[in-house]
Amino acid sequence: MKKLLIFGGIIIILFGAMAWITSYSQKQKAEGNPFKKEELHPATIDLLDDPNYQNIILPNELKEALNSKETMTIYFYSSTCEFCKKTTPVVAPLAKEMGIDLKQFNLLEFEEGWDEYHIEATPTIVHFKNGEEVARIEGYYEEDVFRKWFEQIK
Repeated sequence: MKKLLIFGGIIIILFGAMAWITSYSQKQKAEGNPFKKEELHPATIDLLDDPNYQNIILPNELKEALNSKETMTIYFYSSTCEFCKKTTPVVAPLAKEMGIDLKQFNLLEFEEGWDEYHIEATPTIVHFKNGEEVARIEGYYEEDVFRKWFEQIK
């Protein structure tokens, strides 16, 4: 019985140490991130070095821009969304090629965006003109569909 308690205690200590190491490692990876958060979802951490996910906009920056009546295009995505992982490598380079500053809003990290911008699914791209929404495209499509949509909003 004593041996069982000793082994049980060792296992609990090992699991606790592993949990602490994982948490510490994620905090270190998240340090200095563009989301300005202490902790990030592991799926977001995986995208930090991806060149297609570098044009991040934060919630307060988006609110200020829209309140200032700016014209902008926002790509609402989630780091865990499989359709976003297919869409981003299409739309990020395409927008750049077409001269569109496609800002990226991570709904996994900033969940308030779902309700605030009436997002029903990811990926969703919304074009705002003078601070007001004028066009939206939702879901995964082939490049030619996104190209036509970008041409319409230019």
